[in-house]
Amino acid sequence: MLAFIIRRMAQSVVVLLTVALIAFALFRFVGDPTQQMVSQDTSVEERMQIRKDLGLDDPVPLQFLRFIGNAARFEFGVSYQNKQPVAKLIAERFPATMELALASALFALFVGIPMGVFTGLYPNSVVSKLFQMISLIGVSLPTFLIGILLIFVFSVSLGWLPSFGRQGVVKLGSWTTSFLTLEGWRSLVMPAITLGLFQMTLIMRLVRSEMLEVMRTEYIRFARARGLSSRSINFRHALKNTLIPVITITGLQLGSIIAFAIITETVFQWPGMGLLFLQAVQTVDIPIMAAYLLLVATLYVVINLIVDLLYSAVDPRIRISGKAA
Repeated sequence: MLAFIIRRMAQSVVVLLTVALIAFALFRFVGDPTQQMVSQDTSVEERMQIRKDLGLDDPVPLQFLRFIGNAARFEFGVSYQNKQPVAKLIAERFPATMELALASALFALFVGIPMGVFTGLYPNSVVSKLFQMISLIGVSLPTFLIGILLIFVFSVSLGWLPSFGRQGVVKLGSWTTSFLTLEGWRSLVMPAITLGLFQMTLIMRLVRSEMLEVMRTEYIRFARARGLSSRSINFRHALKNTLIPVITITGLQLGSIIAFAIITETVFQWPGMGLLFLQAVQTVDIPIMAAYLLLVATLYVVINLIVDLLYSAVDPRIRISGKAA
């Protein structure tokens, strides 16, 4: 187990270095950030001095090494537009994004798995057909359209939920949360459903297909022949053997939720990292863009490592050795 973890961590370092190189190469040619920082009256000498102060005139390898060294210390420089440390800006937005991602993942799991189990056990029922229709809608509609429709129905028409922003925020030291207030939950419902609907439908369809396959296996027939109860067969034997692909997809989708929360945060003006990244793209704020990409890549790597470690806990047939998982 220890050898597996060490090997995966070494692979993760290689992945992060590759992502850092790609981010550095891409964002270097996004545009000249000094054009967004100066006015039309700024002289050429002042523009050159700004580029020198930012280190943009240094050789490319030196800029990359400086970028890697600073990133290893969680130092991403100063935002070109906000004139504040990028680490501080991300730390202020990080709780909002993680809170939205957690709520979306919980919604996808606790709704998608029961729906998948039901449609797998009763594939021809009317409720199963309704669930499949909902899943088809969730897969087909784009995220921004789902958010707009929810705002129109529950905010504009019914007036039940706030249409934008993060409300009811409570500070717990350096962390902020809206889980502790009713207003916070009301402001979180629509963004969480919007972001988690696609993942919910994906998990539901995956669980359904796995349940249909498992229920036709020999050991399920043998369990029925032994006289085991339907609850024991369905949940102790069948459902447990469907969790490996579900864990894989859930881990990957959790990373996707964090990475692709940009659209949802923009529609609902949720003050998270995605909205900060979009604003940075509009103003060519390269330090924020690079820091966001590296942070998302790190979260992906950590989540994938946790998923691999969960395999052996869910399925005892899987043993993580020094050579294979």
